[in-house]
Amino acid sequence: MVIPAPFRRALEIEPGDELVLTLEDRELRITTRQHAVERAQEAVRRRVRGQTSLVEELIADRRAEADRE
Repeated sequence: MVIPAPFRRALEIEPGDELVLTLEDRELRITTRQHAVERAQEAVRRRVRGQTSLVEELIADRRAEADRE
């Protein structure tokens, strides 16, 4: 697939970037993998703001499992 240069510049796509293509309402959407990861991280931050660290919660769960064994 060839993406025209103006679109590549607007999307900040560089040679070698991994792209994510999604189909929504019969429209093809293209973004870089990095941008998709950043959007997902921001969505998680909005939902867990002010709450326990997810990492700390995972560590506590693992320790609890180890204590039960």
